[in-house]
Order: sequence, then structure tokens, then C-alpha cells
Amino acid sequence: MEERKNRSQLQWFDQYRASKTALFWACAGSVVATLAVGFFWGGWVTGGTAHEMAEQSAAQARQEMAAVICVDRFMAAPDMHAQLTALQGLERSYQRGKFVEDGGWAIMPVSSSAAQGASADSADQRKAAGLCAEELAKQQISAAGTAEQPIGVTPVAQ
Repeated sequence: MEERKNRSQLQWFDQYRASKTALFWACAGSVVATLAVGFFWGGWVTGGTAHEMAEQSAAQARQEMAAVICVDRFMAAPDMHAQLTALQGLERSYQRGKFVEDGGWAIMPVSSSAAQGASADSADQRKAAGLCAEELAKQQISAAGTAEQPIGVTPVAQ
């Protein structure tokens, strides 16, 4: 007993021989700690979550692209000045989105994503119309009756 007290901690560590049970629980604890740190603080996600995130990102990109095309179509319309005045006269954002959607500027041609179903396309179209209406509401009408692009917005070339 006295011999054990006289040894330094380093000597005790060098001479320590762990049992199989202690090694198993140390490994199990290390695995659990690694997973907890990885998923909670490391940004790890499961394959299903990564797939959902990729689908959401692709849908958002489609909606943003459709919104840019919608703004371009709206601005190219012959009655753009009257339509823009009517759009900017609406108070609520959902009314503006519905106005753009009903006007047909947010309708995109059928693409390869048509196989996903009409409900996904209509939801994408509604969101694209909302984004388009937001951009159009920011437009300034000059004295000549033409709309000026806000700073940072570039028109789409056809």
C-alpha cells in the first residue's frame, strides 16, 4: 500500500493494465462523444437530411430563376406602365403575387421537372410570382413612363 502511494502518477499510468471491460466502455464512450460533437457542433447531417437540403436548394434556385424571367417578361410587356402602376397600388404582398400569377408572367414552360407533379410546380410558381412581385414593387417609374432598374438588378438577356 505504501509502495502505491510513493509512485508518481506517471509511473502508475505506465504500469496500469486496463481490463477488457474498461477498454470496451472507453471505446463506446469515445464513439458516443465523437458522434455528439459531430452532429451537434460539427455540422454533420444524415443522408436523408442532406438530400432534403439539396432539393430545397434546387427548388429555391428554380424559383429565383423563374422570378428573374418573370420580371423580364413583365418589363417587356406593351402595357407595362399601367400594369406596374396597378401592381404598386396593391397593399399586401400576397395580392401582388396573385396579380403577377394571374397575369401569366410567372408561368414557366414545361421542363424536365414536370414529372414531379403539378402541386410542386404550382407551389414553385406561386413562390416565383411572389419573388417577381417583390422585385417589381421596387421598380421606379421615370417621367418618360419607363421603369428604371434598381441598383444591383441586371436584366436578363434573351
